[in-house]
Amino acid sequence: MATISDREAYINLSTRKRDGSFVHTPVWFAQELDGAGEANCYYIYSLKKAGKVKRIRNFPDIKIAPCTYSGKLKGDWLDTEANLVDDAADIENAYRYLRSKYGLKFRIGDFFSWLAGKS
Repeated sequence: MATISDREAYINLSTRKRDGSFVHTPVWFAQELDGAGEANCYYIYSLKKAGKVKRIRNFPDIKIAPCTYSGKLKGDWLDTEANLVDDAADIENAYRYLRSKYGLKFRIGDFFSWLAGKS
């Protein structure tokens, strides 16, 4: 299976709406690697009430592609499936990977989300 390098800063997450059209959103991500160094899963940060989360609940089949901050594609789309993380241990694991990759930028964004009551 093709993967997206963790060296990329953003991936374009494409989620399906009820009418069948797709919404493309550039997002932060971090990879969890298996024992062989292959991507096991990608963690994507989003607020709980974001539209992309609601669309994933309805249609877990998604597409991802490496992109720039503005969403301009840098590679081909990969078809995959999304799973929402609800377990506290899994959430902490995801945060650990994201904090490790994005450092202070992620911590600042997380703080302001918490401050605004949106996390």
